[in-house]
Amino acid sequence: MIGEAVRRMLLPEKDITFHYCSDPTKALKVAKSCQPTVILQDLVMPEMEGLVLVRFLRAQNAPTRYVPLIVLSSKEEPLIKAKAFALGANDYIVKLPDKAELVARIRYHSKAYVNLLKRNEAEAILQAENFRMAKELEMLRQMQHMILPTSDELEAIEGLEIAGFMEPADEVGGDYYDVLYTDGVVTIGIGDVTGHGLESGILMVMTQTAVRTLKEIRELDPVKFLDALNRTLYKNVRRMNSEKSLTLVILTYTKGKISISGQHEETIVVRKGGEIERVNTMDLGFPIGLDEEITDFINHTIIELNAGDGIVLYTDGIPEAYNMDKEQYGIERLCEVASQNWDGSAEEIKQAIVDDLKGFIGKQKVFDDITLVVLKQKEFDFEEDEPVEEEPVEEEEPVEEEEPVEEVKGTATKRKKFRLFR
Repeated sequence: MIGEAVRRMLLPEKDITFHYCSDPTKALKVAKSCQPTVILQDLVMPEMEGLVLVRFLRAQNAPTRYVPLIVLSSKEEPLIKAKAFALGANDYIVKLPDKAELVARIRYHSKAYVNLLKRNEAEAILQAENFRMAKELEMLRQMQHMILPTSDELEAIEGLEIAGFMEPADEVGGDYYDVLYTDGVVTIGIGDVTGHGLESGILMVMTQTAVRTLKEIRELDPVKFLDALNRTLYKNVRRMNSEKSLTLVILTYTKGKISISGQHEETIVVRKGGEIERVNTMDLGFPIGLDEEITDFINHTIIELNAGDGIVLYTDGIPEAYNMDKEQYGIERLCEVASQNWDGSAEEIKQAIVDDLKGFIGKQKVFDDITLVVLKQKEFDFEEDEPVEEEPVEEEEPVEEEEPVEEVKGTATKRKKFRLFR
């Protein structure tokens, strides 16, 4: 009778489809087949106590666990209501209610459940997308580490000890450093893309590729080098509709001399006894990718290194790192740690700085990428260019004036003279 009464109440409502099950043992099977958005359950039923069915409908693996459940009862008893709600009922109606009230409650709970399903579907799509992006970011992160100079490459460089460290703040970093060794010339680059994350990481990889390409074609002029690099990255950044740029310094080393060009953080020069010299690079270049034409801003300076001297390069993630007391690490502390540990190898100096920095940061979250490069001049005898020995000029036999000089003899004389300047 109750089922028929409810069916007749809902029959005119075109947005509501009514399914009826009189056997509580088959309720779950019927619910699974019709996938309801609301369940009306009478507490009075054959073969099973009503609250027991509520427990079954709300079981861990039941298909109806989250479907809104409205309990119909003839009893207006608070204790029964409390038990029904404790078992997972969403609503409680004393039967039979007015049609308007019943329809309103059904629509209210149905709409809430449909919205829940939509939200769950959107979350599932978002999780799948996040998983896909996480895999792509992990691939880019691995690629960034794969293109860093290897220990074998660094050990093969004559005259220098070099040690590097890079740790991104996110999965993908925006810091760049590389060490290239071509024809006896060592090129060290270090830079910092604005921000960090995927977009910055892509620009970092672009920078590494462009720098390596310019070195492979033997471009040694600092102005032409940075100009070509800037134009390449500037056009790519515009294609990406990005506002990214990077600070970048390029060091070119050969036989105890280092040429520094490009705008970045200060270059720290450390002498053999630990004495510090700080080179400001603001007047040596311009941010890369910010403007198409930067040749007027490019300059360079040359530093001479003796045995035991060296250089420390870094990105702003080191001096601007914070501890739990909101204090910055600072450039002065970086210089002090480098100076105090300068008697060690480049690797030991690098590790001492990293350990001191990590101890300073403590449990504070790292907000920026951290990159550090230490290079140190070895004991090395540079071979001087061999002096050119002049060959004695053979005395030519006098030629009588009346006899014309043969062209062959003239050519031979010219060849002898040319050999003086070989």
